[in-house]
Amino acid sequence: MRSLNLALVPLIALALWQGVVWAAGVPPFILPGPVRVAQALASNAAMLAEQARFTLANLAMGMSAGIVLGVVTAINLALSPAARWLMRPMLVAAQAVPVFALAPVLTLWLGYGAPSKVVMVALVVYFPVASVLFDALMRPPPALADLARAMGARPWRDLVLIRLPHALPALGSGLRLAAVQAPFAVIVGEWVGSSRGLGHLMLMANGRGQPDLMFAALALLAAMGLALFALAGAVQRLTERGRG
Repeated sequence: MRSLNLALVPLIALALWQGVVWAAGVPPFILPGPVRVAQALASNAAMLAEQARFTLANLAMGMSAGIVLGVVTAINLALSPAARWLMRPMLVAAQAVPVFALAPVLTLWLGYGAPSKVVMVALVVYFPVASVLFDALMRPPPALADLARAMGARPWRDLVLIRLPHALPALGSGLRLAAVQAPFAVIVGEWVGSSRGLGHLMLMANGRGQPDLMFAALALLAAMGLALFALAGAVQRLTERGRG
């Protein structure tokens, strides 16, 4: 039943979209209908696939780097009071700066290629993963924490046997937050400066008066975001099942 509902939602959204186009008589150059977008997807499939591969590769590398750095940071903060004293204020201050405002700076430093987009995605993923996991690591089950202290467990054993297993579902929540923000981050990076990718294609299509192609690229990006969100949700369910 749940899978049926998930399949019906996009169909209802597409029907409403087409109904608005028909009822309001919106010109195609302002809002193309889903039929026109589907035709643009079919007629430009090879080009869209090539640009989507570049964007997806940047997403995958950026998310992988952000997750690894976020997990390592959270563990270091949980283990070391000195690290918490030094790095925690820096994390809070860094989160107050809009990461997307750094896109022009990253492009200036790293160029128009993939590295600036990968770093952009990694930064967006890093903060929620590190923050959510650290908060969970610092809130272990009280009974087990008291038992570990009573038995004189070393910090690493306490972390591996008690804190980390109970923090894994929180890591899944952080991944879901990151999965929502990561596609937007890579597109902003490609908008600011790139010669490839779906973001670059959207800019080119907009400048050439091809809104159907622009919406086709946007549809692919939305599909990537939904797939990442579903994958993060599956990871979260696995961690919750494993803890149970």
